[in-house]
Amino acid sequence: MDMEMKISSGKRESVADRLERHPTLKARMERMLDVVENASGDVRRADEAERRAIEELRQMGLEVMQSWGQKTANEAARDLEVQGGVVREVKKLHWICTFGEVTVEEQTYRTNEGGKLCRPFQSQAEVFCRGYSTLLQRAITDFGADVPFAEVRDKIREHYGIHIANGAAATITEGHARKMTDTDMTPEVRPTKDALTLIAQIDGSMIPMVQTGKSDDSAAQDRRKTRKLFWKEGKLSMIRRADEVTPIFAVTLGDAAAAGADLLRLARAAGFNKYSYVHGLGDGATWIEDQMERQFGSQCKYHVDFFHVCDYLAAAKICAANDPGWMERQKDGLKTDRLPEVLAALAPFQEADAVPSEEAPVRGCYRYLTNRPGQFDYHAAIQAGLPIGSGEVESAHRYVIQKRLKLSGAWWKPENAQAMLNLRVTRANGGWNRYWDALAA
Repeated sequence: MDMEMKISSGKRESVADRLERHPTLKARMERMLDVVENASGDVRRADEAERRAIEELRQMGLEVMQSWGQKTANEAARDLEVQGGVVREVKKLHWICTFGEVTVEEQTYRTNEGGKLCRPFQSQAEVFCRGYSTLLQRAITDFGADVPFAEVRDKIREHYGIHIANGAAATITEGHARKMTDTDMTPEVRPTKDALTLIAQIDGSMIPMVQTGKSDDSAAQDRRKTRKLFWKEGKLSMIRRADEVTPIFAVTLGDAAAAGADLLRLARAAGFNKYSYVHGLGDGATWIEDQMERQFGSQCKYHVDFFHVCDYLAAAKICAANDPGWMERQKDGLKTDRLPEVLAALAPFQEADAVPSEEAPVRGCYRYLTNRPGQFDYHAAIQAGLPIGSGEVESAHRYVIQKRLKLSGAWWKPENAQAMLNLRVTRANGGWNRYWDALAA
């Protein structure tokens, strides 16, 4: 009654008065003040003060969640009108948040004997028994996106003081990764009517995969007989505006057409329109050139990565056996639109057709250059300030794909691999916060 009068009169209770209703929180606040005031007199170092403050804050956070949960559960029980035939039960509800495990005694109801169980607090609070809070799931997924799942438990214990169950890291991380797969996490479209220049690159990276089948009786004792290990190419697409430094990515375990569709989707997100010019780069694989042409037509000019061409020239080292400056002259010839001169320098050294391809590097280089007409216009690219190498996407392989999916001893089921790739791409594209914000909405 006094409380009601104070509220109705517009007066606010003091913090001290409010804490009297929460003795555990009051005791914790007093411990925090002891740290501030160094009541024990033994806190001399900042690190020790920080350690004690963190521990007290963790405990306070847990007590806040505990008190909030129990109060809210009690209110939910009072708000539920119990009608004839309703059976009341008391059940404990446990869930784990970033402060630790919360336990609440929840009033539950059945509409009749053996009827459906109604859990008003659980439904309202959106928690599940033995489940993990969304904020804790976010932390677990953040770690799981970077390190082996077995290491996630150690990191959560190190940074949060929480023990999570075996297998929880994999289940939670892969679960959210699949949600990101099912949700369109393409970067938000940046529409423009400007004549943009876009830099487009595609490259592939092999990922270790495992396929498991059903065991028959003869193989039931040896799971290895039902496991197939193989490698599958993850095709990484990259787009960025020429006047910006931050690219956006997509990756697929699908075929060339799927990678091409990814590239077009990224280009549209970056602002691709009928006035755009696409500066394409790849390692010379014919499927990359094909997809560039299919997706962008005459608006795209495709270039073979300059440094891949240099690898072919370097393999033809017999040409430079008595000419130390030969290699640099050919590089300069490529950069200054003098491809015919480069071909002329190679021609006299070509191996006979009877020589096997693996023993004919000069012939291989000559054919590599002649079979790709129009793909070596490095002079125009340099004049326009555009890259002549696909190093950006090759570097992205390391920090988008390989850093997580090519860890030693890691083999991925195809469905989990694609999900994890989408997770890592979502982070690389700046969509991480957008995903979690959508879950919280």
